[in-house]
Amino acid sequence: MGSIAAAFGEDGFFCAIDASGKQAVICWGNDTSSSSSTSSSSPAYSDDIPALAALSGGDGFLCGILANTSVPYCWSSITNDLVPQVFKSTAYSHIAAGTNHVCAIRGSYYSDNNLGSVDCWDIVRKSGRNLSSEQSTLFYDPGISNLVLKTVVSGEGFSCGLSREDRILCWGPNSTSLQLSSDLVSEKFFTLASGRDSVCGLSQVDDEVHCWGKNDSLKAPPIGIGFVSLAAGAQHFCGIRQDNHGIECWGSFNSSSIPKASGFLAIASSDYITCGIREDDLVLDCWFAYIASTPNYDPPFQLCSPGLCSPGSCGQGRFAFNASSLHETDLTSLCVRKELSICSPCGVNCAEGFFTSSPCTENADRVCTACSLCQNSSCWDICNLHPLTDMKRKHQHQLRRLILVVAASASALVLILICWCLLPSLIANNNKRSKTKQFALCLGKELETEALNDSHPPVVVTPCPGVAQIFRLTELKDATNGFKEFNELGRGSYGFVYKALLPDGRQVAVKRANAATIIHTNNRDFEMELEILCSIRHTNVVNLLGYCAEMGERLLVYEYMPHGTLHDHLHSGLSPPNWTLRLNIALQAAKGLEYLHKEVSPPIVHRDVKSSNILLDADWGARIADFGLLTLNETDVVEDIKSDVYNFGIVLLEILSGRKAYDRDCATPSIVDWALPIIRQGKAAATIDRYIPLPRNVEPLLKLAEAAELALREDPSERPTMTDLVVLLERLVKDMVML
Repeated sequence: MGSIAAAFGEDGFFCAIDASGKQAVICWGNDTSSSSSTSSSSPAYSDDIPALAALSGGDGFLCGILANTSVPYCWSSITNDLVPQVFKSTAYSHIAAGTNHVCAIRGSYYSDNNLGSVDCWDIVRKSGRNLSSEQSTLFYDPGISNLVLKTVVSGEGFSCGLSREDRILCWGPNSTSLQLSSDLVSEKFFTLASGRDSVCGLSQVDDEVHCWGKNDSLKAPPIGIGFVSLAAGAQHFCGIRQDNHGIECWGSFNSSSIPKASGFLAIASSDYITCGIREDDLVLDCWFAYIASTPNYDPPFQLCSPGLCSPGSCGQGRFAFNASSLHETDLTSLCVRKELSICSPCGVNCAEGFFTSSPCTENADRVCTACSLCQNSSCWDICNLHPLTDMKRKHQHQLRRLILVVAASASALVLILICWCLLPSLIANNNKRSKTKQFALCLGKELETEALNDSHPPVVVTPCPGVAQIFRLTELKDATNGFKEFNELGRGSYGFVYKALLPDGRQVAVKRANAATIIHTNNRDFEMELEILCSIRHTNVVNLLGYCAEMGERLLVYEYMPHGTLHDHLHSGLSPPNWTLRLNIALQAAKGLEYLHKEVSPPIVHRDVKSSNILLDADWGARIADFGLLTLNETDVVEDIKSDVYNFGIVLLEILSGRKAYDRDCATPSIVDWALPIIRQGKAAATIDRYIPLPRNVEPLLKLAEAAELALREDPSERPTMTDLVVLLERLVKDMVML
């Protein structure tokens, strides 16, 4: 029993309790009519289903417990009357559907006392798909009826339950094949899952899985792994790992189909399909078992409940799921009653490439942070970073440099003797040399210095007072931990970008030019870039804070964007932004480009508009980064501005669909080649990201697709300006807010 369940067999379908706070039920089935990804996106069979507290699936039918009264409710795809009259008004705390029967434990679902006696009834199969119910005689066992149980599971011709002492008890005509081995008779369990002919349970001692029954679905159960939840299919089991909430499956199962990018908090299996509710965004995800021709179970867009609503505190190792973590403005609770909460298991570890930056508390799960932001020894081992080894290399390098210095000093003695006789003439020439003036960049402070006649002449630019500052190289080295890899935020053709912590406590991003950039860009070009950067100030542009040009280095210091890039949140396994945030990001990015095209004089062409160059600040505001600086003649500027518009159209498609601009794993790798024909055929809904719950009105998203199509016109003269797109996106954001 859980917040998601599957009816297996020929008429199988899935249902889940949604996350709206009303405990409504959404269902979806096998789409045999069309291969379109949108044809099965609307919930099936769920229009007349009342609010339910819990779900359990049988062969072609599902059962649940009504959220308000605790009475049972069972239905199939063609009938909703599968509870015998004698049991329709009885309250139950637990329910389990088997192949052709149902067993339930008496008691109020929301009561603190979850112990009770068992009632069972049969699901009778008549001609075709017609089902009915009747009170069971096969499952009446006086010995069991006199016991009180905590939980129950059902399979084909048997049911098993946990007693008051957490021991396993099984009954029914097929229960003789489920005899426990001697080492499991005294084992205590906290969770059970039943397939057609086998059962698996989680031990209270070590959280590991133990299975018994027929061997077909019990091949190689995992050893040494703790679990928090189980689900059973026809010939396989799947479980949610205790440590990182990842998925492990055993039995006859194709392991390559299991999702790797995200953890889960709830799962359910039909014969060959397993669907789960992802922990980071409560979005549904499904994967397939071992058969070659898999049904098309494309789940709907709604968010689903990560667990069952229950009274009382969660206790050790669990946290009360907080609805505010979903960033949905109209969602305050996931349960129909305020005193209820969803107690989810704490995660201990994070997925590969992330480390645990905050432990689990009673109101929040552990927080996983990208290893690129690892700052201290607490995450070095997890992220496979070894700064101590790097330090040894640095000391070895310094030792080699010291040896070279000593050798060079000996040679210098000879040169000193030669220069001694030339010293008078050198002094005379030096007195004749005139002094020059150098301005400190962006400070407006005049410095009286002598020009340096070396290979790294100073950068001299017109000041832009009060805007940016000059940083010392040693200061930025310390702030970036010596430009270490674990401080790296990104890299590109220009060089590397590092996260830095300044002595005054500010977090900044330091862009360090590589050798190729320095060689191919002369000092005058760099001076021009600095002059332009100093003049650029906009809320939707990543603004320059300062620079350093010592020892041949070219370092630019920018505002730090703590939420990374739009590309990361759309494509790199992070929590995908909701539709309101996506439209706001599109609008703010458009305003940033409009500023560069229209307000800056002369106008600036970005030349590399893409989702990885749209950064997100602390307030999730979008900022344009890494724009081109060297301006062109007037004709080239107009043509290149239209190129910026085209590339922004690609970004709009990424925001709309969640697909990468180019993905080799897709049948049509180019997002433009895939999406434009669909949009131009009037089927823009098929391009909408299915992993994000749809708003009540999808019209703004369809208009977003139209805006992308305009920006991607082959003829540049037919493309809108960024100002046109800003006006259009402002209207869409307003429409979305009013929904």
